[in-house]
Amino acid sequence: MSFFKLIFLCLLSLVSSSVFALGADEILPPDQAFKVSAKAISVDRVEISWDIAEGYYLYRNKMRFESKTAQIQLGEPLFPSGETHHDENFGDVIIYRKILNVPIGLTTENNASSLQLFVQYQGCADRGICYPPQKTTFELTLPVIDPLKQLLKNSKLKAFDDELLPPDQAFEFFASVKDERTLHVNWHIADGYYLYREKIQFDLINADGIKLGTYAIPHGIPKQDEAFGLVETFHKTLAFDLPLSRSNALLQNITLQASYQGCADRGVCYPPMSKKIALSLPAALEKTATAELSEQDQIVNALHQDSLATTLLSFFGFGLLLSLTPCIFPMIPILSGIIVGHGNRITTTRAFLLSLSYVVASALTYTLFGILAALFGSNLQSAFQQPWIIGLFSAIFVLLSLSMFGFYHLEVPKALQVKLHNSSKRHRDGSLWGAAIMGALSSLIVGPCVAAPLAGALIYIGQTGDALLGGSALFALGMGMGVPLLLLGASAGKLLPKAGNWLNSTKAVFGVIMLAVAVWMLSRILPGAVIMMLWAMLLIIPAIYLSAVDPLPEQSSGWRKLWKGLGLMMLAYGLLLLIGFSLGNSNPLKPLHGLGVNTAQASESGLSFERVSSIAELEVRIQQAAEHQQPVMLDFYADWCISCKEMEAYTFTDPRVKQALKTYLLLQVDVTKNSETDQSLLKKFNLIGPPAILFFGLDRQEKTGNRVIGYQNAETFVKSLQHIR
Repeated sequence: MSFFKLIFLCLLSLVSSSVFALGADEILPPDQAFKVSAKAISVDRVEISWDIAEGYYLYRNKMRFESKTAQIQLGEPLFPSGETHHDENFGDVIIYRKILNVPIGLTTENNASSLQLFVQYQGCADRGICYPPQKTTFELTLPVIDPLKQLLKNSKLKAFDDELLPPDQAFEFFASVKDERTLHVNWHIADGYYLYREKIQFDLINADGIKLGTYAIPHGIPKQDEAFGLVETFHKTLAFDLPLSRSNALLQNITLQASYQGCADRGVCYPPMSKKIALSLPAALEKTATAELSEQDQIVNALHQDSLATTLLSFFGFGLLLSLTPCIFPMIPILSGIIVGHGNRITTTRAFLLSLSYVVASALTYTLFGILAALFGSNLQSAFQQPWIIGLFSAIFVLLSLSMFGFYHLEVPKALQVKLHNSSKRHRDGSLWGAAIMGALSSLIVGPCVAAPLAGALIYIGQTGDALLGGSALFALGMGMGVPLLLLGASAGKLLPKAGNWLNSTKAVFGVIMLAVAVWMLSRILPGAVIMMLWAMLLIIPAIYLSAVDPLPEQSSGWRKLWKGLGLMMLAYGLLLLIGFSLGNSNPLKPLHGLGVNTAQASESGLSFERVSSIAELEVRIQQAAEHQQPVMLDFYADWCISCKEMEAYTFTDPRVKQALKTYLLLQVDVTKNSETDQSLLKKFNLIGPPAILFFGLDRQEKTGNRVIGYQNAETFVKSLQHIR
């Protein structure tokens, strides 16, 4: 060893000693922070386990396993799915907490009876101190095997080579306890064999007070099977977690029964298999009175169990309830403008057909993009909230509004009109297609609301791949949401005037409404001050046309006076908006905010959230809150989310809500930009999009049964908070 190397090692030893000396009273020794053990499960498999102390974690990519016994070769370790962690030194890495079990296959020669296993690993403490790589060697005695089985296994005779493997060797199933509320399952699938995704099921036996939660099986390789049609298959390995819902927090022994089925590539299939594994669950850190599931999880379970008719009827009812929320309101002036744009040609039947085209196209688009979002894990409606798309769609509404004012007449090209005329006189102007196109675009741009029924359907599709049932549920949901629009179409032919100056006035009113929709959409991408100015212009200029500043003739009709009164109100409010703009306000509903009493302002203010922008930052803040004995509420928000704005304006300003949340650390994730970081945060919690509110206890674990998906008014939200223990 050179002199310089010796000096370097001495300095390294001094630095390491200093680090551990500084935190000796706080930092656990490595053998206590990471208690490692190993055992031989069978002659061809070992398992290495770690019991990881609270506040510590291990790196997956820092683990190394090596056989020091020449007659034994190690296979690939079967790592469970871990937790994504952003490390300052290593970037995004996979880490493990609490409990880790890693099975490794063995290839044994010459009847070796013992294994010298070398294990290397490295971990850190949450407070930012990392340990050097830890190394240990285990002496393991392998179980004695039947000589006859070993002879058959090592035989090179062709007769034995062609024999199918026994089921337990073709599909080796393992299960372990990941933590007090999670099991980890995995299969080691022999070469030349595959497992069906659709045939995997689980049950718990002797598990009083413990139920399986909603679990997601990874997607496999699509395969056209002669017996089962289009299926998904797995080769070599399959692993995922099973969440548990517990009402019994005591230490308990349970039995997990797994049912599955697979085949050999040569075309021979095994009958359905079942295997039971006894497991010991540690005591839960927090005992809950009831095993609750969130609303979206209850809907997922219902999709698994209910009949098709019950499912479709339920989702149609969900759609009716959602039609009463602000999600559907912006579509009403759009459809009204389409109907009014037909002038004196409109009839009740025609208006209803236009509405039906609009609603069906909207529901179909909702269904298609919902299925794609569930299968590919991305909320495609969120992708349509890009500034250039919002700007383009707002420009379309401006063009439509100008046609309402009579600047020009929108119609399809003459050649296309002739073709449509030849196919159907009633559809000669192609307006049904126009209504359908507007319905499809509106479902993507106007109101990308996420509620528990929608989230439940998308989670079900993502788990099962059953796009037919999930898509049918989404279509029923969309049709239920469109019921008010169908009622509008059925009544428009009777309520709207057929001809004369009344019709021109009505079209002008809807032209202004179209401009209002455009301004409302631009509010997602433009500064609040600019939007205040646009709202002021939209009120003041039409008020001039309504003769707000002109004297009325002596013989004016009652309707003329009504329009003038309306114009004066618009003019007055427009001027208030200009004053609010000069004061620096950005909320058009409170243009004079800041001129009132301070106490009144404080009572109307909402909750104060701390923004987090990454998984690593979120985990740090949850950890810090737990250390201060503080529960956490995490709010997923976006500027384009209508229900988020409603929660912000009406729910989070309620004094009862503020009082109930006074002990909470309030965190918020803004997914307006729908960036990769935003998508990773949504994916971590299996969310489709905002609004979503999650709660974390002092054990840093999410209380999944208390999730709030979609809008809740103040009274309902307070009740949701009261259920949290």
